[in-house]
Amino acid sequence: MQIIYTDVLVIGGGLAGQRAAIGARRRGHEVIVLSLVPAKRSHSSAAQGGMQASLGNCLGGAGDNEDIHFADTVRGSDWGADQEVVRMFAHTAPKAIRELAAWGVPWNRVQQGDHEITVNGQKQTVTESEEAHGLITSRNFGGTQKWRACYVSDGTGHAMLYTLSNQAIAAGIPVHERMEAIALINDGERCCGAIVRNLMTGEILAYVAKATCIATGGFGRIYRVSTNAVINEGMGAAIALETGVASLGNMEAVQFHPTGIFPAGILVTEGCRGDGGLLLDGEEHRFMPDYEPEKAELASRDVVSRRMEEHVKAGHGAKTRFGEHLWLDIRLLGRHHIDTRLREVKEICQYFLGVDPASELIPVRPAQHYSMGGIRTDYKGESPQLKGLFSAGESACWDMHGFNRLGGNSVAETVVAGMIVGDSMADFCETPENALRISTSLIETAGARECDKLKTIAENGGRESAFELVRLMQETMTDKVGIFRDGERLQQAVDTLRQLQQRSRNIRLKSSAPGANPELVATYRLKRMLKLAQCVAYGALRREESRGAHYRADFPQRNDRDWMRRTLASWPEEESDLPQLNYEELDVMRMEMPPGWRGYGAKDYIDHPDTARRQQQVDEALKGGADADQHAREEALMPFRHLLPAHLRADNRRIGDPT
Repeated sequence: MQIIYTDVLVIGGGLAGQRAAIGARRRGHEVIVLSLVPAKRSHSSAAQGGMQASLGNCLGGAGDNEDIHFADTVRGSDWGADQEVVRMFAHTAPKAIRELAAWGVPWNRVQQGDHEITVNGQKQTVTESEEAHGLITSRNFGGTQKWRACYVSDGTGHAMLYTLSNQAIAAGIPVHERMEAIALINDGERCCGAIVRNLMTGEILAYVAKATCIATGGFGRIYRVSTNAVINEGMGAAIALETGVASLGNMEAVQFHPTGIFPAGILVTEGCRGDGGLLLDGEEHRFMPDYEPEKAELASRDVVSRRMEEHVKAGHGAKTRFGEHLWLDIRLLGRHHIDTRLREVKEICQYFLGVDPASELIPVRPAQHYSMGGIRTDYKGESPQLKGLFSAGESACWDMHGFNRLGGNSVAETVVAGMIVGDSMADFCETPENALRISTSLIETAGARECDKLKTIAENGGRESAFELVRLMQETMTDKVGIFRDGERLQQAVDTLRQLQQRSRNIRLKSSAPGANPELVATYRLKRMLKLAQCVAYGALRREESRGAHYRADFPQRNDRDWMRRTLASWPEEESDLPQLNYEELDVMRMEMPPGWRGYGAKDYIDHPDTARRQQQVDEALKGGADADQHAREEALMPFRHLLPAHLRADNRRIGDPT
């Protein structure tokens, strides 16, 4: 077995992985990136609508700042987020977007003068200032008080990923493509790299590193209908889980995007609704204002998805041979707007539906989109349980999203977390006590163990099909662990997944070829996907409340008294059929923004016993009002700048600030 040594190993070639790699390389460390696919084909390229950053340049974003972005994100998370991390994120996002601009991302810009926009179904004329002309502009997105989503038409992720990839190439960072990490090398206390399989040849290699970062994206493919790419099967989180040491956080928090095209589930960006698109029912009635009069289509994603499903169940869906769905109407935006700012949406509709969205309605229904859960990390992006293991992006539970993320915050998180984690890994490598002392026997044992597992799979004389078991898992998750959940169906899901785990030990391959063998790959991934699915289902069963995207019909209230805590799932016994769940309390007395009403539906939640006391402290600290010094407020409420790398701590500048 070949052994490859490096300072930093990054598993995943998307936005988060490449930005973390660039950060570590800038500090003088050798870095290798592993990617299942060519890096520029990573799922990050599919992000369409925008990246959230409080620039405040355009008229719709006027007055925006880190405080407002912070408040929107915390409310969006339904008070499940780590508020220190949210502060770090909101403070760094403007720096990230300006760095990307300097590297070549062609952000849409403010154009001075009069412009026609669509707001709440009505045409309006706005006048952009001469002062803002040429600065990065932004569009409206769900769950935000200001227009904050900076964008490149509807190809934001594509532009960002190509730019970052080119920067990584310029930095001399090698990307080893068609390579899959199948296990982490660890001694139970320290991660030392990964055992890797070459997907083309079947060769097993060991990559040994001082610091290892998992940035493999989400696990949407445990569901039948997902906007995720086919490579998003959660293998990064799974190999962390299989250490038996590292934990996954909030796995039950799964987001469904309101507008997946029906029935394929391919994403249609929230930018459509941000730019003025409307949701219509089977009778072409605009229904969202009936449920959420203030925010309507631009309520938080979890809210819109639930309202859509409720409306369909009430008998108001459009009926086709594929089933029931609703409509997205962007005709009112006009052909020029669609051709210039929603080009990808137009092409997707034409290629997959045969629909021209400038003149026809788009059939949509919510589809699994994002996993708020992932590898639990601290504010530096490092696993608290396994030294030397880092994670960034959707594969991580950093935890800035809590139980629901705002649109555009994930794209921003990939870059911001990548910036912070890159520096964190460099700091780790430069700390003398973290010097890597590793026995070759540990590496060889880890490699031999994975080779034995693969051999067992190849030689198994069972009768089950991996592809059939994948289908059954996806059906179970979609039908029983979806937008609406209840104890009975969740228990059925847990029981079914346990049965599928048993059946997965009895798979027979039609081909045992060691090289490019999709059946072999599907089999060893299936076993891990079933563990991830069980973490989601079992975590959802145990959490007896509704919070953000986790909605329990039998426990419809948010319960801060009993459930103001983060779920931690681990799998210490390899042959166990259930994860071990523990809980990490969220300290209300340290929150800058104590739990309250999100702004949607009824004010129906169970208070935490510390909320009133903490709110009184916050009110006392804020008596100085808007004129109080920003840094003084931070120190009084929740200091966070010391948690950031020194070069990211400075204030952000905006139009109107004193020079």
